[in-house]
Amino acid sequence: MHADFPALVSAEWLSTNIHDPQICVIDATFHMPHTNRNAADEFTHEHLPGAVFFDIDKVADHTSTLPHMLPSGEEFGSAVATLGMTNDTLAVVYDTHGLMSAARLWWMFRIFGHDRVTVLDGGLPAWKRLPGPLAQGPSTPKPSHRPFVTHFRPELVRTQTLVANAIDDPQTAIIDARGSARFSGQAPEPRAGVRSGHIPGSISLPYTELLNERGELLCTDELTQRFAQAGISAKREIIASCGSGVTACVLALGLAQTGRWDVAVYDGSWSEWGADPAAPIELGDGAVSPR
Repeated sequence: MHADFPALVSAEWLSTNIHDPQICVIDATFHMPHTNRNAADEFTHEHLPGAVFFDIDKVADHTSTLPHMLPSGEEFGSAVATLGMTNDTLAVVYDTHGLMSAARLWWMFRIFGHDRVTVLDGGLPAWKRLPGPLAQGPSTPKPSHRPFVTHFRPELVRTQTLVANAIDDPQTAIIDARGSARFSGQAPEPRAGVRSGHIPGSISLPYTELLNERGELLCTDELTQRFAQAGISAKREIIASCGSGVTACVLALGLAQTGRWDVAVYDGSWSEWGADPAAPIELGDGAVSPR
């Protein structure tokens, strides 16, 4: 698998190209429920010029009790067409954290067959450091008159059953982007009814370890070293997991930077696994597999 565009672009690059009519800048900020922050309201306060807002909780499978599960291809295509996207448009995705939920939308575009997508490295903070101009007010997209056609890539997503089948597979590595205290079970889960711990045999790699102090992704050499230190062999299939399928996508983005564009994401992640009393769990730090 290859990409039509790099996984990341710099704020400097975007500053030069932001007025290109074939570019759609999208704020995909998401906040955990317990933070009591509203990303859509924050967008109204400040955003990149011409940007539109994408809500991963609204464009989701609402028949599921799990948070922001993947919508259907038709629903996703309709939502991004409303934002002005066509299949020829380059989506430049960012968030206000630096790099967190933008990776989720990057993955969503790719899973629905759109490789013309990239992430603003460092997000809104990097744009402000330029300094780049900011806009205020609600999102005012110009809907596309052409449909956004999607092509689903099942190889980029995993269900609970597929993850369970992969636990004992020596050719598969399951990596967990949550903080180490949540992985080990020392910290409680932020969602009610979800047990603490991790998927048996999984590897702890908090997504923040892939970022520098400014919220930007580490350079490729540092990323390669970090994945190797975690025991993630280039020869193994990789499944990324987290709390609810958001920060797992940061791991997928980081691996794409090293040339691994084939990383799958466990969409339900720990919100699904930890809430299922029949799903096995492990506590403690886990062991890095040398395979």
